[in-house]
Amino acid sequence: MANTYDHPGEQAAQDPIRLLAVRDSPLSLDEVFRAVGDDAAGGTALFVGTVRNHDGGADVDALGYSCHPTAEAEMRRIAEKVVADYPVRALAAVHRVGDLAVGDLAVVVAVSCPHRGEAFEACRKLIDDLKHEAPIWKHQKFSDGTEEWVGAC
Repeated sequence: MANTYDHPGEQAAQDPIRLLAVRDSPLSLDEVFRAVGDDAAGGTALFVGTVRNHDGGADVDALGYSCHPTAEAEMRRIAEKVVADYPVRALAAVHRVGDLAVGDLAVVVAVSCPHRGEAFEACRKLIDDLKHEAPIWKHQKFSDGTEEWVGAC
């Protein structure tokens, strides 16, 4: 998409991908929100994925995430596509790995754009593509003793 800029503040950000990480420690909403701050952004959308106590009608007792060593590189590839397709001022995404409890933050993504509609669309595209394409796997243990691996986020 070709952009014409009416104001110097609308020029493309130098590196809109501000934070990408896979971590084995608790995630911070504040860190992700600060990472996407940009004076030329009029809208910021933030998505938080949390561990819930059920899935598919079964009670979840425990959950863990693991990833392939290329996970961060794949996250970057996905982020670069979002930046290419939307007028992103700043973008951030962090995903947790390891054992998590119900209520823990599993993934936090945020996107800032000149307008709110673009921010919502870009944020949704980012989390949807991360969920479907990043090599991050969820291992759920249910209260009935069964287990399930879920591919990608």
